[in-house]
Amino acid sequence: MHSTRTALSVVGAAIAVLALAGCTTTATPPAESEAPLAEEQELVVGVQFPIEGLDPHGALSQDGGTGLAAESIYSNLIKTTGAGEFEGELAESWEANEDASEWTFTLRDDIVFSDETPVTSEDVVASFERVLALAGPLAGNFKDYTVAAPDERTVVFTPPASDAALLGKLVNFSVTPAGVDESSFAEPVGSGPFIVEEFVPGSSLQLVPNPNYWGEVPTLESLELRTIPELAARITALQTGEIQAAWGMPDDQVTMLREDSELVVETEPTAAVLTMWMNSSTPALADAEVRRAIWQAVDFETIVASLFPETGTIADSPVAPNVLGYAPQELVEFDPDAAKAALDEAGFDYSTVLRFQYSQPQFAEVTKAVASDLAEIGVQVEVLEKEQAVFLEDLLALNWDINIQQIGSAGFDAATNLGRLYTCAANRMGYCNPELDELLAEAGSISDVEEREALYADAIEIIWGDAVGMFPMFPETAYVWRSDVQGFVPAPDGRVDFSGITIAAE
Repeated sequence: MHSTRTALSVVGAAIAVLALAGCTTTATPPAESEAPLAEEQELVVGVQFPIEGLDPHGALSQDGGTGLAAESIYSNLIKTTGAGEFEGELAESWEANEDASEWTFTLRDDIVFSDETPVTSEDVVASFERVLALAGPLAGNFKDYTVAAPDERTVVFTPPASDAALLGKLVNFSVTPAGVDESSFAEPVGSGPFIVEEFVPGSSLQLVPNPNYWGEVPTLESLELRTIPELAARITALQTGEIQAAWGMPDDQVTMLREDSELVVETEPTAAVLTMWMNSSTPALADAEVRRAIWQAVDFETIVASLFPETGTIADSPVAPNVLGYAPQELVEFDPDAAKAALDEAGFDYSTVLRFQYSQPQFAEVTKAVASDLAEIGVQVEVLEKEQAVFLEDLLALNWDINIQQIGSAGFDAATNLGRLYTCAANRMGYCNPELDELLAEAGSISDVEEREALYADAIEIIWGDAVGMFPMFPETAYVWRSDVQGFVPAPDGRVDFSGITIAAE
Protein backbone atom coordinates (compact mmCIF):
# COMPACT_ATOMS: atom_id res chain seq x y z
CA MET A 1 0.00 0.00 0.00
CA HIS A 2 1.46 3.37 -1.02
CA SER A 3 1.05 6.72 0.67
CA THR A 4 1.78 10.17 -0.66
CA ARG A 5 3.88 12.63 1.24
CA THR A 6 5.61 15.92 0.72
CA ALA A 7 7.88 18.27 2.62
CA LEU A 8 7.22 21.94 2.19
CA SER A 9 10.49 22.78 0.49
CA VAL A 10 11.97 24.22 -2.68
CA VAL A 11 15.17 24.01 -4.70
CA GLY A 12 17.17 27.23 -4.62
CA ALA A 13 15.26 30.47 -4.43
CA ALA A 14 12.39 29.43 -6.66
CA ILE A 15 8.91 29.14 -5.22
CA ALA A 16 7.96 25.50 -5.43
CA VAL A 17 4.91 23.93 -6.90
CA LEU A 18 3.95 21.51 -4.16
CA ALA A 19 2.37 18.38 -5.52
CA LEU A 20 1.62 14.85 -4.57
CA ALA A 21 0.81 12.42 -7.33
CA GLY A 22 -2.09 10.01 -7.45
CA CYS A 23 -1.26 7.41 -4.85
CA THR A 24 -3.82 6.23 -2.36
CA THR A 25 -3.66 6.16 1.40
CA THR A 26 -5.25 3.75 3.81
CA ALA A 27 -5.35 3.49 7.53
CA THR A 28 -2.65 1.48 9.25
CA PRO A 29 -3.87 -2.11 9.68
CA PRO A 30 -4.06 -3.60 13.15
CA ALA A 31 -0.62 -4.31 14.52
CA GLU A 32 0.40 -7.96 14.34
CA SER A 33 0.78 -9.64 17.67
CA GLU A 34 2.07 -13.07 18.61
CA ALA A 35 -0.74 -13.36 21.13
CA PRO A 36 -4.13 -14.53 19.82
CA LEU A 37 -6.93 -12.00 19.80
CA ALA A 38 -9.50 -11.86 22.57
CA GLU A 39 -13.00 -12.99 21.68
CA GLU A 40 -14.39 -9.58 22.61
CA GLN A 41 -12.73 -6.74 20.74
CA GLU A 42 -13.95 -3.92 22.97
CA LEU A 43 -11.96 -0.88 24.06
CA VAL A 44 -12.93 1.63 26.74
CA VAL A 45 -10.81 4.78 26.96
CA GLY A 46 -10.84 7.13 29.94
CA VAL A 47 -11.03 10.64 28.51
CA GLN A 48 -9.70 13.51 30.59
CA PHE A 49 -11.54 16.29 28.77
CA PRO A 50 -15.28 15.89 28.21
CA ILE A 51 -16.61 15.49 24.69
CA GLU A 52 -19.34 18.12 24.67
CA GLY A 53 -20.20 18.01 20.98
CA LEU A 54 -19.42 16.25 17.71
CA ASP A 55 -19.53 19.24 15.37
CA PRO A 56 -15.96 19.62 14.01
CA HIS A 57 -16.55 23.01 12.39
CA GLY A 58 -17.78 25.49 15.00
CA ALA A 59 -16.94 26.66 18.50
CA LEU A 60 -15.52 23.26 19.51
CA SER A 61 -13.45 22.75 16.35
CA GLN A 62 -10.15 22.93 18.22
CA ASP A 63 -11.42 21.47 21.50
CA GLY A 64 -9.50 18.40 22.68
CA GLY A 65 -12.60 16.30 23.32
CA THR A 66 -14.28 17.10 20.01
CA GLY A 67 -10.98 16.69 18.17
CA LEU A 68 -10.51 13.21 19.63
CA ALA A 69 -14.01 12.22 18.53
CA ALA A 70 -13.51 13.75 15.09
CA GLU A 71 -10.43 11.60 14.51
CA SER A 72 -12.64 8.50 14.67
CA ILE A 73 -15.84 9.76 13.01
CA TYR A 74 -14.66 11.94 10.12
CA SER A 75 -11.93 12.04 7.50
CA ASN A 76 -9.82 15.06 6.62
CA LEU A 77 -8.41 16.13 3.29
CA ILE A 78 -4.89 15.48 4.57
CA LYS A 79 -3.06 14.66 7.75
CA THR A 80 0.41 15.54 8.97
CA THR A 81 3.21 13.06 9.51
CA GLY A 82 5.71 15.60 10.86
CA ALA A 83 6.92 19.16 10.41
CA GLY A 84 6.29 20.05 6.77
CA GLU A 85 5.23 16.50 5.88
CA PHE A 86 1.72 15.48 4.85
CA GLU A 87 -0.24 12.47 3.74
CA GLY A 88 -3.53 12.28 1.90
CA GLU A 89 -6.81 11.04 3.33
CA LEU A 90 -9.71 12.24 1.18
CA ALA A 91 -7.24 13.92 -1.16
CA GLU A 92 -5.11 11.73 -3.40
CA SER A 93 -3.04 14.64 -4.67
CA TRP A 94 -2.65 18.40 -4.44
CA GLU A 95 -0.56 21.19 -5.90
CA ALA A 96 -0.06 24.91 -5.56
CA ASN A 97 0.43 27.38 -8.37
CA GLU A 98 3.73 29.20 -8.72
CA ASP A 99 3.23 31.67 -5.87
CA ALA A 100 1.00 29.49 -3.65
CA SER A 101 -1.95 31.82 -4.20
CA GLU A 102 -4.13 28.94 -5.38
CA TRP A 103 -4.22 25.33 -4.19
CA THR A 104 -5.89 22.53 -6.12
CA PHE A 105 -6.83 19.23 -4.47
CA THR A 106 -7.93 16.11 -6.30
CA LEU A 107 -10.15 13.77 -4.28
CA ARG A 108 -10.08 10.03 -4.29
CA ASP A 109 -13.01 8.53 -6.15
CA ASP A 110 -13.58 5.49 -3.90
CA ILE A 111 -14.70 7.08 -0.63
CA VAL A 112 -18.24 7.14 0.68
CA PHE A 113 -19.80 8.44 3.87
CA SER A 114 -21.14 6.01 6.44
CA ASP A 115 -24.60 6.33 4.81
CA GLU A 116 -23.02 5.12 1.53
CA THR A 117 -23.30 8.44 -0.30
CA PRO A 118 -20.12 9.42 -2.19
CA VAL A 119 -17.77 12.04 -0.79
CA THR A 120 -17.50 14.76 -3.43
CA SER A 121 -15.94 18.17 -3.83
CA GLU A 122 -19.35 19.68 -3.01
CA ASP A 123 -19.07 18.22 0.48
CA VAL A 124 -15.58 19.65 0.93
CA VAL A 125 -16.68 23.10 -0.20
CA ALA A 126 -19.78 23.05 2.01
CA SER A 127 -17.72 21.93 5.02
CA PHE A 128 -15.15 24.66 4.51
CA GLU A 129 -17.77 27.35 4.01
CA ARG A 130 -19.46 26.14 7.19
CA VAL A 131 -16.18 26.54 9.10
CA LEU A 132 -15.98 30.13 7.88
CA ALA A 133 -19.64 30.88 8.63
CA LEU A 134 -19.48 29.53 12.19
CA ALA A 135 -16.33 31.60 12.89
CA GLY A 136 -14.98 29.14 15.44
CA PRO A 137 -11.30 28.71 16.38
CA LEU A 138 -10.47 26.79 13.19
CA ALA A 139 -11.80 29.65 11.05
CA GLY A 140 -9.04 31.89 12.39
CA ASN A 141 -6.66 30.23 9.93
CA PHE A 142 -8.79 31.04 6.91
CA LYS A 143 -9.81 34.70 6.98
CA ASP A 144 -11.01 35.86 3.54
CA TYR A 145 -10.36 32.48 1.88
CA THR A 146 -12.62 31.24 -0.88
CA VAL A 147 -13.19 27.68 -2.08
CA ALA A 148 -14.70 26.26 -5.26
CA ALA A 149 -15.51 22.88 -6.81
CA PRO A 150 -14.91 22.89 -10.59
CA ASP A 151 -16.01 19.24 -10.75
CA GLU A 152 -16.89 16.35 -8.43
CA ARG A 153 -13.29 15.47 -7.62
CA THR A 154 -11.56 18.86 -7.67
CA VAL A 155 -11.44 21.48 -4.92
CA VAL A 156 -9.66 24.82 -5.30
CA PHE A 157 -8.71 26.94 -2.28
CA THR A 158 -7.86 30.58 -2.93
CA PRO A 159 -6.32 32.51 -0.03
CA PRO A 160 -6.44 36.32 0.03
CA ALA A 161 -2.67 36.28 -0.41
CA SER A 162 -0.05 33.64 -1.11
CA ASP A 163 -0.19 30.96 1.56
CA ALA A 164 2.54 28.35 1.58
CA ALA A 165 1.34 27.13 4.98
CA LEU A 166 -2.13 26.03 3.84
CA LEU A 167 -1.42 22.32 4.23
CA GLY A 168 -0.58 22.67 7.91
CA LYS A 169 -3.73 24.70 8.48
CA LEU A 170 -5.92 22.02 6.88
CA VAL A 171 -4.87 19.04 9.00
CA ASN A 172 -7.74 19.50 11.48
CA PHE A 173 -10.32 20.28 8.79
CA SER A 174 -12.92 17.48 8.80
CA VAL A 175 -15.31 16.91 5.92
CA THR A 176 -19.00 16.27 6.54
CA PRO A 177 -21.87 15.92 4.06
CA ALA A 178 -23.17 19.08 2.42
CA GLY A 179 -26.33 20.40 4.00
CA VAL A 180 -25.61 19.54 7.63
CA ASP A 181 -26.72 21.85 10.40
CA GLU A 182 -26.44 21.87 14.19
CA SER A 183 -29.06 19.14 14.56
CA SER A 184 -27.13 16.78 12.27
CA PHE A 185 -24.50 16.02 14.90
CA ALA A 186 -26.77 14.12 17.25
CA GLU A 187 -26.26 11.23 14.80
CA PRO A 188 -23.40 12.45 12.61
CA VAL A 189 -22.50 11.04 9.22
CA GLY A 190 -18.80 10.82 8.45
CA SER A 191 -16.28 8.82 6.46
CA GLY A 192 -13.99 7.90 9.34
CA PRO A 193 -13.28 4.43 10.75
CA PHE A 194 -16.13 4.51 13.30
CA ILE A 195 -19.76 5.57 13.49
CA VAL A 196 -21.70 6.81 16.51
CA GLU A 197 -23.84 4.29 18.34
CA GLU A 198 -24.69 6.45 21.35
CA PHE A 199 -23.60 9.84 22.60
CA VAL A 200 -24.18 11.44 26.00
CA PRO A 201 -22.49 14.87 25.88
CA GLY A 202 -19.91 15.33 28.59
CA SER A 203 -20.17 11.69 29.64
CA SER A 204 -19.72 8.99 27.02
CA LEU A 205 -19.32 8.47 23.28
CA GLN A 206 -19.88 4.92 22.07
CA LEU A 207 -18.65 4.01 18.61
CA VAL A 208 -18.77 0.94 16.36
CA PRO A 209 -16.85 0.21 13.15
CA ASN A 210 -17.92 1.95 9.97
CA PRO A 211 -18.46 -0.92 7.48
CA ASN A 212 -18.12 1.56 4.61
CA TYR A 213 -14.79 2.94 5.79
CA TRP A 214 -12.39 3.63 2.91
CA GLY A 215 -9.43 2.14 4.77
CA GLU A 216 -8.98 -1.03 6.78
CA VAL A 217 -12.18 -1.54 8.77
CA PRO A 218 -11.28 -1.63 12.49
CA THR A 219 -11.02 -4.98 14.25
CA LEU A 220 -12.47 -3.39 17.37
CA GLU A 221 -16.15 -4.26 17.70
CA SER A 222 -16.84 -1.32 19.98
CA LEU A 223 -15.03 1.76 21.23
CA GLU A 224 -16.17 3.90 24.15
CA LEU A 225 -14.66 7.27 24.99
CA ARG A 226 -15.75 7.73 28.58
CA THR A 227 -15.22 11.03 30.39
CA ILE A 228 -13.49 10.54 33.74
CA PRO A 229 -12.20 13.97 34.78
CA GLU A 230 -11.19 12.91 38.30
CA LEU A 231 -7.61 11.67 38.31
CA ALA A 232 -7.99 9.13 41.11
CA ALA A 233 -11.02 7.58 39.44
CA ARG A 234 -9.19 7.38 36.12
CA ILE A 235 -6.18 5.65 37.66
CA THR A 236 -8.34 3.19 39.60
CA ALA A 237 -10.32 2.38 36.45
CA LEU A 238 -7.06 1.66 34.61
CA GLN A 239 -5.72 -0.57 37.34
CA THR A 240 -8.91 -2.59 37.63
CA GLY A 241 -9.39 -2.91 33.88
CA GLU A 242 -12.63 -0.90 33.82
CA ILE A 243 -10.90 1.21 31.17
CA GLN A 244 -7.96 0.10 29.06
CA ALA A 245 -6.26 3.37 28.09
CA ALA A 246 -5.95 6.95 29.28
CA TRP A 247 -3.57 9.86 29.10
CA GLY A 248 -2.79 13.18 30.71
CA MET A 249 -1.48 11.50 33.84
CA PRO A 250 0.33 13.87 36.22
CA ASP A 251 4.01 13.38 36.85
CA ASP A 252 3.63 12.29 40.46
CA GLN A 253 1.64 9.26 39.26
CA VAL A 254 3.77 8.23 36.30
CA THR A 255 6.42 6.43 38.36
CA MET A 256 3.78 4.48 40.28
CA LEU A 257 2.01 3.48 37.07
CA ARG A 258 5.27 2.29 35.51
CA GLU A 259 5.65 -0.21 38.38
CA ASP A 260 2.41 -1.95 37.37
CA SER A 261 3.37 -4.86 35.09
CA GLU A 262 -0.07 -4.86 33.47
CA LEU A 263 0.31 -1.29 32.23
CA VAL A 264 2.38 0.30 29.47
CA VAL A 265 3.47 3.91 30.07
CA GLU A 266 4.96 6.19 27.42
CA THR A 267 5.51 9.93 27.35
CA GLU A 268 5.03 11.65 24.01
CA PRO A 269 6.43 15.09 23.06
CA THR A 270 3.67 17.41 21.97
CA ALA A 271 3.60 20.24 19.46
CA ALA A 272 2.44 22.50 22.28
CA VAL A 273 3.80 25.06 24.71
CA LEU A 274 2.41 25.84 28.16
CA THR A 275 1.48 29.46 27.56
CA MET A 276 0.53 32.23 29.98
CA TRP A 277 -0.62 35.18 27.92
CA MET A 278 -0.70 38.58 29.61
CA ASN A 279 -3.53 40.82 28.47
CA SER A 280 -1.86 43.87 26.96
CA SER A 281 -5.20 45.70 26.90
CA THR A 282 -5.23 45.65 30.72
CA PRO A 283 -3.78 49.03 31.76
CA ALA A 284 -1.52 47.45 34.38
CA LEU A 285 -0.01 45.13 31.74
CA ALA A 286 0.16 47.49 28.77
CA ASP A 287 3.89 48.14 29.24
CA ALA A 288 6.24 45.43 27.91
CA GLU A 289 8.68 46.29 30.72
CA VAL A 290 6.00 45.39 33.28
CA ARG A 291 5.21 42.13 31.54
CA ARG A 292 8.89 41.17 31.39
CA ALA A 293 9.30 42.01 35.08
CA ILE A 294 6.37 39.77 36.00
CA TRP A 295 7.92 36.95 33.98
CA GLN A 296 11.26 37.52 35.71
CA ALA A 297 9.60 37.25 39.12
CA VAL A 298 8.51 33.63 38.60
CA ASP A 299 10.88 30.74 39.28
CA PHE A 300 9.74 28.54 36.43
CA GLU A 301 12.80 26.30 36.59
CA THR A 302 11.86 25.20 40.12
CA ILE A 303 8.13 25.02 39.32
CA VAL A 304 8.66 22.80 36.28
CA ALA A 305 11.19 20.57 38.04
CA SER A 306 8.86 20.17 41.01
CA LEU A 307 5.52 19.69 39.26
CA PHE A 308 6.54 18.21 35.90
CA PRO A 309 9.74 16.14 36.40
CA GLU A 310 8.56 13.50 33.91
CA THR A 311 6.73 15.54 31.29
CA GLY A 312 8.11 19.08 31.40
CA THR A 313 11.08 20.84 29.81
CA ILE A 314 11.80 24.54 30.22
CA ALA A 315 10.63 26.31 27.06
CA ASP A 316 12.80 28.68 25.08
CA SER A 317 10.28 29.58 22.36
CA PRO A 318 6.54 30.19 21.90
CA VAL A 319 6.45 27.14 19.59
CA ALA A 320 7.77 23.65 20.27
CA PRO A 321 11.05 22.24 18.91
CA ASN A 322 9.22 19.79 16.61
CA VAL A 323 7.36 22.63 14.86
CA LEU A 324 8.48 24.23 11.59
CA GLY A 325 9.49 27.73 12.64
CA TYR A 326 10.87 26.93 16.09
CA ALA A 327 13.59 29.39 17.09
CA PRO A 328 15.23 29.19 20.55
CA GLN A 329 15.49 32.35 22.65
CA GLU A 330 17.52 33.36 25.68
CA LEU A 331 15.75 32.18 28.83
CA VAL A 332 14.31 34.79 31.17
CA GLU A 333 16.39 34.57 34.33
CA PHE A 334 14.55 34.35 37.64
CA ASP A 335 15.47 37.45 39.63
CA PRO A 336 12.73 38.73 41.96
CA ASP A 337 14.79 41.69 43.16
CA ALA A 338 15.37 42.91 39.60
CA ALA A 339 11.71 42.27 38.81
CA LYS A 340 10.57 44.36 41.77
CA ALA A 341 12.94 47.19 40.82
CA ALA A 342 11.66 47.15 37.23
CA LEU A 343 8.05 47.32 38.40
CA ASP A 344 8.86 50.20 40.72
CA GLU A 345 10.60 52.09 37.93
CA ALA A 346 7.63 51.51 35.61
CA GLY A 347 5.27 52.91 38.26
CA PHE A 348 3.34 49.66 38.65
CA ASP A 349 0.23 50.00 40.81
CA TYR A 350 0.54 47.27 43.45
CA SER A 351 -3.09 47.68 44.45
CA THR A 352 -4.05 46.09 41.12
CA VAL A 353 -5.35 42.54 41.38
CA LEU A 354 -4.51 40.50 38.29
CA ARG A 355 -7.15 37.93 37.28
CA PHE A 356 -5.39 34.66 36.44
CA GLN A 357 -7.82 32.29 34.73
CA TYR A 358 -7.64 28.58 33.94
CA SER A 359 -10.13 25.81 33.21
CA GLN A 360 -8.26 22.51 33.11
CA PRO A 361 -7.55 20.84 36.47
CA GLN A 362 -3.93 20.00 35.66
CA PHE A 363 -3.16 23.73 35.63
CA ALA A 364 -4.31 24.33 39.20
CA GLU A 365 -0.99 23.75 40.94
CA VAL A 366 1.18 25.61 38.46
CA THR A 367 -1.21 28.57 38.51
CA LYS A 368 -1.06 28.72 42.30
CA ALA A 369 2.73 28.46 42.23
CA VAL A 370 3.00 31.40 39.83
CA ALA A 371 0.61 33.43 41.99
CA SER A 372 2.72 32.62 45.05
CA ASP A 373 5.94 33.81 43.43
CA LEU A 374 4.30 37.04 42.30
CA ALA A 375 2.98 37.65 45.81
CA GLU A 376 6.58 37.59 47.04
CA ILE A 377 7.22 40.88 45.20
CA GLY A 378 3.84 42.37 46.06
CA VAL A 379 1.94 41.59 42.87
CA GLN A 380 -1.58 40.50 43.75
CA VAL A 381 -3.17 37.69 41.76
CA GLU A 382 -6.68 36.26 41.96
CA VAL A 383 -6.70 32.66 40.70
CA LEU A 384 -9.95 31.91 38.87
CA GLU A 385 -10.93 28.37 37.92
CA LYS A 386 -13.67 28.51 35.29
CA GLU A 387 -15.87 26.00 33.55
CA GLN A 388 -14.71 25.41 29.99
CA ALA A 389 -17.59 27.25 28.33
CA VAL A 390 -17.15 30.30 30.58
CA PHE A 391 -13.40 30.15 30.17
CA LEU A 392 -13.66 30.22 26.36
CA GLU A 393 -16.20 33.04 26.41
CA ASP A 394 -14.06 35.14 28.73
CA LEU A 395 -10.91 34.27 26.76
CA LEU A 396 -12.31 35.70 23.53
CA ALA A 397 -13.79 38.71 25.36
CA LEU A 398 -10.40 39.44 26.98
CA ASN A 399 -12.09 39.21 30.36
CA TRP A 400 -8.87 38.21 32.14
CA ASP A 401 -5.40 39.52 32.89
CA ILE A 402 -3.30 36.34 32.76
CA ASN A 403 -4.52 33.25 30.93
CA ILE A 404 -3.02 29.77 31.04
CA GLN A 405 -3.45 27.30 28.19
CA GLN A 406 -1.51 24.57 26.47
CA ILE A 407 -1.31 25.91 22.92
CA GLY A 408 -0.24 23.66 20.06
CA SER A 409 0.70 24.15 16.43
CA ALA A 410 -1.57 22.08 14.20
CA GLY A 411 0.29 20.55 11.29
CA PHE A 412 3.59 21.17 13.11
CA ASP A 413 3.70 24.56 11.42
CA ALA A 414 4.14 27.86 13.26
CA ALA A 415 1.60 29.46 10.91
CA THR A 416 -1.22 27.66 12.71
CA ASN A 417 -0.07 29.12 16.03
CA LEU A 418 1.75 32.40 15.54
CA GLY A 419 -0.01 33.36 12.32
CA ARG A 420 -3.42 32.60 13.79
CA LEU A 421 -3.11 34.00 17.32
CA TYR A 422 -0.58 36.83 17.48
CA THR A 423 -1.79 39.23 14.80
CA CYS A 424 -3.54 42.52 15.47
CA ALA A 425 -6.65 41.19 13.72
CA ALA A 426 -6.78 38.12 15.96
CA ASN A 427 -6.73 40.28 19.13
CA ARG A 428 -6.34 37.21 21.31
CA MET A 429 -4.26 38.82 24.05
CA GLY A 430 -4.83 42.55 23.55
CA TYR A 431 -1.47 42.86 21.82
CA CYS A 432 -0.89 44.49 18.45
CA ASN A 433 2.40 45.02 16.66
CA PRO A 434 2.29 45.95 12.93
CA GLU A 435 5.91 44.89 12.47
CA LEU A 436 5.03 41.42 13.79
CA ASP A 437 2.00 41.30 11.50
CA GLU A 438 4.21 42.00 8.47
CA LEU A 439 6.65 39.26 9.42
CA LEU A 440 3.93 36.69 10.00
CA ALA A 441 2.16 37.58 6.76
CA GLU A 442 5.38 37.28 4.78
CA ALA A 443 6.30 34.00 6.48
CA GLY A 444 2.96 32.55 5.46
CA SER A 445 3.24 33.70 1.86
CA ILE A 446 6.46 32.08 0.67
CA SER A 447 7.33 28.45 0.08
CA ASP A 448 11.07 28.45 0.73
CA VAL A 449 11.48 26.69 4.07
CA GLU A 450 14.69 28.46 5.09
CA GLU A 451 13.19 31.87 4.36
CA ARG A 452 10.05 30.99 6.32
CA GLU A 453 12.10 29.80 9.28
CA ALA A 454 14.16 33.00 9.26
CA LEU A 455 11.02 35.13 9.27
CA TYR A 456 9.47 33.11 12.10
CA ALA A 457 12.70 33.48 14.06
CA ASP A 458 12.37 37.27 13.76
CA ALA A 459 8.70 37.07 14.78
CA ILE A 460 9.46 34.87 17.76
CA GLU A 461 12.17 37.27 18.90
CA ILE A 462 9.56 40.06 19.00
CA ILE A 463 6.95 37.95 20.83
CA TRP A 464 9.52 36.79 23.36
CA GLY A 465 11.10 40.20 23.83
CA ASP A 466 7.77 41.97 24.25
CA ALA A 467 6.73 39.34 26.80
CA VAL A 468 3.37 38.94 25.12
CA GLY A 469 3.04 36.07 27.53
CA MET A 470 5.15 33.83 29.70
CA PHE A 471 6.17 30.55 28.03
CA PRO A 472 7.30 28.26 30.84
CA MET A 473 7.33 24.74 29.46
CA PHE A 474 7.34 22.29 26.57
CA PRO A 475 4.95 19.58 27.80
CA GLU A 476 4.91 15.90 27.05
CA THR A 477 1.82 13.74 27.48
CA ALA A 478 1.93 10.59 29.60
CA TYR A 479 -0.07 7.83 27.90
CA VAL A 480 -1.02 4.67 29.77
CA TRP A 481 -2.68 1.55 28.40
CA ARG A 482 -3.15 -2.01 29.50
CA SER A 483 -0.71 -4.55 28.09
CA ASP A 484 -3.39 -6.49 26.21
CA VAL A 485 -4.11 -3.42 24.07
CA GLN A 486 -2.10 -3.89 20.88
CA GLY A 487 -1.27 -1.22 18.30
CA PHE A 488 -1.84 1.80 20.53
CA VAL A 489 0.18 4.75 19.19
CA PRO A 490 0.44 7.93 21.32
CA ALA A 491 -0.38 11.11 19.41
CA PRO A 492 1.48 14.42 19.81
CA ASP A 493 -1.81 16.33 19.51
CA GLY A 494 -3.97 13.97 21.60
CA ARG A 495 -6.03 12.91 18.56
CA VAL A 496 -5.37 9.20 18.91
CA ASP A 497 -6.17 6.94 15.95
CA PHE A 498 -7.98 3.90 17.35
CA SER A 499 -8.60 2.22 14.00
CA GLY A 500 -5.58 -0.11 14.16
CA ILE A 501 -5.99 -1.28 17.77
CA THR A 502 -6.71 -4.88 18.73
CA ILE A 503 -7.19 -6.61 22.10
CA ALA A 504 -4.98 -9.63 22.77
CA ALA A 505 -6.28 -12.67 24.62
CA GLU A 506 -5.09 -12.88 28.22
